[in-house]
Amino acid sequence: MDYTFNYTTTLCYLLNNQNQVLLIMKKKGFGQGRWNGPGGKVKPGETPEQAAMREVEEETGYKPANLTNLGYIEFIWETKTENNQICHIFLTKEFTGEMRESDECLPQWYDIDKIPLDQMWPDDKFWLLDALTGKETKYRFFFDENNNYLKHEKI
Repeated sequence: MDYTFNYTTTLCYLLNNQNQVLLIMKKKGFGQGRWNGPGGKVKPGETPEQAAMREVEEETGYKPANLTNLGYIEFIWETKTENNQICHIFLTKEFTGEMRESDECLPQWYDIDKIPLDQMWPDDKFWLLDALTGKETKYRFFFDENNNYLKHEKI
């Protein structure tokens, strides 16, 4: 089946040398109240990689470099198609700058083995830990009108 995607988004996971990943707590907007990776919508004229770098800097204060593109995830809402998006997933261990809170989110480092999966999007438990080891990420996830996980498939 072909799906229509209303926008393209990014997620970019920063890893430090203490085996930690940077997550953000969304304060407002889509995903409010959930931990997630930094990222957001790709603007016209931007590549997904450029958008990921811009969003990380805006949301966390860090300026990432040398991103690894792990693939993408298609997020499908069959009853709320305005949410349908294709999300490019990036990973990097290279970044500069200092962490700061923004109006949109609160960044925080988490030990990889203590990621708060129960406070994240329900799909994260299926792919995030593999992605943080650099594994290719190509999935399609389906949600209901209340953002509850329904099913997924590997693409």
